[in-house]
Amino acid sequence: MDELPDWPEGTAAILSTGGGDPHAIPVSTALRAGPRAAVLGLALGRESLARLRRDPACALTVLAAGDLAFTVLGRATIVSEGERIAAVRIDVERIQDHGTDRFVIEEGVRWRWTNGDAERADALVRDTLRALATS
Repeated sequence: MDELPDWPEGTAAILSTGGGDPHAIPVSTALRAGPRAAVLGLALGRESLARLRRDPACALTVLAAGDLAFTVLGRATIVSEGERIAAVRIDVERIQDHGTDRFVIEEGVRWRWTNGDAERADALVRDTLRALATS
């Protein structure tokens, strides 16, 4: 896999950071930003954001319906900060394709917001990230 594939918006992915013991968190805002870049939003108070400020090396793992299983290894850049959210771009250095003919990913993680304010805030973050991804 030389380029990032498309994956469904809202896919729960795992962002892994270093800067100490490995630290992995689920993220719902990761979007493809081109063949060798992804963007995502992180709350300003997230430990992952603090770690990326210290050490930009990171990994983003995506397991999604449509038989997508891959990890992006790259370096993160904080491209903008709002009042509550930072937009982070991951420039891809390597893509690990976990696909194999021994299994198939039939469904991604199923999740939903249980708070209307959080759901609306998430939609605004995605709108901002979509604009970054296409610029």
